[in-house]
Amino acid sequence: MMRMTPIELNGHTVIGIEVLLPKTTLLAVATDKGYIMCGALDIGLLNERLKDRGIIAARAVGVKTLQELLDAPMESVTHSAEALGVVPGIIGKEALLKML
Repeated sequence: MMRMTPIELNGHTVIGIEVLLPKTTLLAVATDKGYIMCGALDIGLLNERLKDRGIIAARAVGVKTLQELLDAPMESVTHSAEALGVVPGIIGKEALLKML
C-alpha cells in the first residue's frame, strides 16, 4: 500500500509518501526540487553514478514515520543538496525549506 499526504511547512505544501512493504516502510517527503528520505536512500549512488542528474536529496536513518523524518537530522546529503545549504545534521523540515 502507498499513502501520499500533503504537509504544510511555513505556508508551503510538500508531499509525504509512505510505501508500506513487508517488514519495513519507505518514507520520503518531496518538494518540486528535491526530497528527504529514510535510510533506504543511497546517497553514494546519487553522487557517483547519477551525478550528471544533479539530484537534490538528503537521508535520515532510524526513522519510522513521516513526522520522525521531518524532525530527524539528515545523516547524508547529495552534492546538489549541499550547494543549496542542506548539510549533514540539518533537520528534515529545514532541509525541505531550502529545497523549495
